[in-house]
This record gives sequence, structure tokens and C-alpha cells, in this order.
Amino acid sequence: MKANLILLLLVLSLYAAAQKSTLRKQVDAKADALQSQVVAWRRDFHEHPELGNHEVRTSGIIAKHLQSLGMEVQTGVATTGVVGILKGGKPGPVVALRADMDGLPVIERVDVPFASKVKTTYNGQEVGVMHACGHDSHMAILMAVAQILSSMKADLHGTVKFIFQPAEEGVEPGQKGGAEQMVKEGVLQNPKVDAIFGLHINSQTEVGKITYRPGGTMAGVNDMQIVVKGRSAHGAYPWSSVDPIVVSAQIINGLQTIVSRNINITENPAVVTVGAIKGGNRSNIIPETVEMLGTLRAFTPDDEKMLIEKVTTIATKTAEAQGATATVKIPYSNHYPVTFNNPELTQQMLPSLQLTAGAANVLLRPPVTGAEDFSFYQEKVPGLFIFLGGMPKGGDPVKAPSHHTPDFYIDESGFTLGVKALCNLTIDYMETKSR
Repeated sequence: MKANLILLLLVLSLYAAAQKSTLRKQVDAKADALQSQVVAWRRDFHEHPELGNHEVRTSGIIAKHLQSLGMEVQTGVATTGVVGILKGGKPGPVVALRADMDGLPVIERVDVPFASKVKTTYNGQEVGVMHACGHDSHMAILMAVAQILSSMKADLHGTVKFIFQPAEEGVEPGQKGGAEQMVKEGVLQNPKVDAIFGLHINSQTEVGKITYRPGGTMAGVNDMQIVVKGRSAHGAYPWSSVDPIVVSAQIINGLQTIVSRNINITENPAVVTVGAIKGGNRSNIIPETVEMLGTLRAFTPDDEKMLIEKVTTIATKTAEAQGATATVKIPYSNHYPVTFNNPELTQQMLPSLQLTAGAANVLLRPPVTGAEDFSFYQEKVPGLFIFLGGMPKGGDPVKAPSHHTPDFYIDESGFTLGVKALCNLTIDYMETKSR
């Protein structure tokens, strides 16, 4: 009896392995066949970018595609988000896959026939719009994943929820959006998601490679506003003023000591950056106020708390010492938690990535001080966020144009690996959880 049971388990194990191998071969063939379509989708999105919470054309194309695949489709989630639900033919867990949709207020300089020429108004200014972070590729990749998994749904052990999310780059002050709003509107419920996967193209990682990191992989971020108020005077008589420009300069210098003297950089990095400063409008007038905008980034809740406290203390006390006042708002309009890859899920899914890309092409990466609102999903369910190579082979990462710049460039030959990775992560997770 015991021998028969062992034999049965062995047979079932071999059958499961053979089934997984068959599905993986199907994924490979289907992803290769869709490469030109993925490129076409990406180029269309790239040529017609839309800013966060304005992805009307974009979301319309995605919704139509998901509907054509026979999915249950929800639109208007968190303003312009789209969610497709694919029910597999066998019982099992619910896996969510996410792509972001928004472009950035950047004027494109890349010389490609599908370069963006879109102009719009952002924060009261006329700006160009560009997919300068790769969200166009994320959407195209996930559309292909949806098509492939839909064609295999009879063999899927569970349900797949495709999340196309607006406003990952944040929204203007006073607006709501992004992953945080999607979570609030129940995107991880009905059906309840068991795990979520996402990827980000990277212009400084060679095509054919995938990088990952367990635990804190991208920084938590708070934006900040510091308003310094002094006393205005004629520029010829500075002794009659309390000069907020001089006070602001002293505050900026003081802020530089936070990371250099308060963060244990052998354990976690941190960043304090003042990215904008505005005060005055004429050479011979000392203004009354100066506004500074900046960003704080950390990898632990304790470091985040410390950064906020130090910035507040330095700004207010430096201003007070000069007879001025400083008002500090942190966060000012946006806060993203740490993008935290669940260690157990990461370890569990690492073999899937290695089989897909080849073990030598799956690399551990250091922490990234950029931020991602994928972190809001990871606060609620186990998640894994990986990085997909988009730099031409043989390129120099130091010279490759970085994200959020007018010259940002992606080698489209790497898209197929992204399609295969998300498909295989989904199938392998379902198989593991359904045994």
C-alpha cells in the first residue's frame, strides 16, 4: 500500500513537471511570435503619451484588447485604470500582474520615427510629454502576456488579474491617483489577490538580463516643501531685510549633513535633495519669501522618520536663528513606501526567472534610490518587482541615457524576455500553490 502511494506521488510529480515543461515551451513560442506586435503596441503608446490621470486614449486601447480576449474588464479604476480578470480552467490562487501607463512632462530628443510630439499643460506650464521611463514598454509587454495566458486559460491553475495603472509618476497637488488609489478602490479584492508581480525596463541594464533584490529594493520617498519667510527690502539696503534667500542657502547647506552624519550608509542608503528653489523676481529687490521643493528617500521606517525630523529641525531652527520663519510640509503631495520584495516569494520564484533567462543572466542588484508606487500593492500582498534589461548589448551603463531624461532610449529586442518572465512567474506560482 505504501509502495503504491509513493509510486502514485512519483507519477503525479513527473506529470506535473512534464506539464510545466509543455506550458513553458508554449510560452516561448507564443512570445516569440508576438515580438513584432509588442513593438508595434509600444511604438504607438510612445508616439501618443499621456500624463498621469489623463491616460484616456491609452486606457481605451488596453480595455479594447482585454475585452477582445474574452476577459471581464473594469475601466475607470482610480480615474483611468483598467483591470482585466482571466479565470483559468482549474482551481488555484489569484495572481496579479501590473503595468503603469503614464508619461512624463519631458520634451523628447530621441531621433526615432515614433518620437513624441505631444504638448500639454502641466502645473500651469506648457510642456512636452514623453514616455521617458519605459511605461510604454510595460503596457505592451503586459498586453502580450494577457494574450498568451488567455490562449492557455484551460491549463491555468487559478485566476490572473491584469492591472493597468495610471499615475505611477505621481499627481499634481490636490489630486488622487496611482497604486495607492487603486488599492483604496479594491483592486486587490474580488477576487482577493494572493501574490503580485511587476517589472520595470531599465535603460542601463543590458538586454537579455534580469535583475532583482529581495527585501528593500527601491526607496520609500516623501516629497517636501519648505517655505522661508523673512522681510523684504530694497536690494541696496540689505540691512533693512531679513533675507530669505540667504536663509534658504544656509538651510540647504545644513540639509547636506543629514545623510553624511546621521545615516549608517554601510547598512542603507538615503537621499536628501532640494530640486527646486524659487524666490524673488528682480535683481534689486530682496523678496519676502522663498519656496524650496525636494525629495527624501530611505529604505527603513526608522530612517524615514529621522530624515523628516532632521529636515524639519534644521529648516525651522536655521530660519529662527536669522530672524525668519520656515514652514515645512513632509510629505507635500506624494509619499511612496519602500518597494519591498517579499523574501520568501523572491526565493521561491528565483528558479522560474533563471529558467527563463538563464541563470547567468539573472543578477542580484544593489538597492535603488528611485521609488515605485508598486510598493502600495506590496504593503497588502506578497509581491516581487524585477528589472528588465533595455540597454543595447555592449553598451556602457555610465553613458546610457537615464530614465526621466529627453534622451531616454530602450532597445526593443529585450521585450520578449519580459513577456516570457511574467508568463512563467504566473504559471509557476500557480503550479506551486496548487499542489
